[in-house]
Amino acid sequence: MARTLRPGCTAGVVLTVAVLFLVYACGGKGGDSGAPVPGSTSSAPSGPFDVSSMLNPAGRMLGVVDDKTPWQYGIVKTFTQQAGRAPDIREYYSAWGDDFDPEGNAFLWQHGLLPMLSLVPLDTSLADIGGGFDDAYVRRLARQIAAYHGPLALAFAAEMNGPWNSWGPDHAKAADFVAAWRHVHDIFHSLGVTNVIWVWSPHVVDTGTTAKLRPYYPGNAYVDWVGLIGYYGPIDGNAFSSLFTPTLREVKAFSDKPVLITETGVAEGNRKAEQVRDLFQGAAKAGVIGLVWYDQRKSWSGSSQLMDWRIDTSVGARAAFRAESARYHFGHSFKNG
Repeated sequence: MARTLRPGCTAGVVLTVAVLFLVYACGGKGGDSGAPVPGSTSSAPSGPFDVSSMLNPAGRMLGVVDDKTPWQYGIVKTFTQQAGRAPDIREYYSAWGDDFDPEGNAFLWQHGLLPMLSLVPLDTSLADIGGGFDDAYVRRLARQIAAYHGPLALAFAAEMNGPWNSWGPDHAKAADFVAAWRHVHDIFHSLGVTNVIWVWSPHVVDTGTTAKLRPYYPGNAYVDWVGLIGYYGPIDGNAFSSLFTPTLREVKAFSDKPVLITETGVAEGNRKAEQVRDLFQGAAKAGVIGLVWYDQRKSWSGSSQLMDWRIDTSVGARAAFRAESARYHFGHSFKNG
């Protein structure tokens, strides 16, 4: 079904990964070029991976998101060149019904990136998912993810409060989303899957996204991280205080889970460098565990205008990104031990 999507989503098959990990005692990759780490392709462990030690990470992560597959490593190299450091998280999108790519995700994890998968229910209703109509797929996906033997941050039906989505409030009830989320989570749990970090990821509340968030929250037992999506652009806002702070306050009333900004960017404009500084300063003061940057050129939803979200649209924007991410200690790049 045709519809308009926000910058991070593409119609049809949407693919994205994200990556992170907290301090491992084995030390860091440091400020390398972002190319694959020599000698890091050790064989996968035989037992299941457990993410429990990663749920409250030390430090602040820095990630990159786009609609390329895990194997398309160019975005990581480009980000590293622009940002002056390699990302910790590589986020990508995948459509409901698609198989998990164990080799691609293992490639990311082996090279210092936490994969983050945004699973998009494009043409499947939340009511059907919650009602068990796709349980065979959910079980297959759960087994595929468990067999990969690495961590995965998983955001199911992100921006569930966005009316532009086929699973948003104009098409599904909040109760449908909660039932679908819990059903998928329960199947993973019943199969003993321990390598998934569950990321509940609404869009920030703004003039175009007015639905209250509490009815969409599956509960603390079903969520590991809260992920927020918001962009500095012509619709969402032009300051952290108006873009993210109101939503952070609303979420804090019902959840104390760590917050990761799972998609963000600053559109090209005469205030871009200033807004990049504001983003990092605001995110650090808010105590988030990291942010994931959308480093692409793409039209805003409902508009033919092409927005440039890339870091290096100007010398000033790139310098601000490098300086502020370093000033507020975003990114620690620990390699897989």
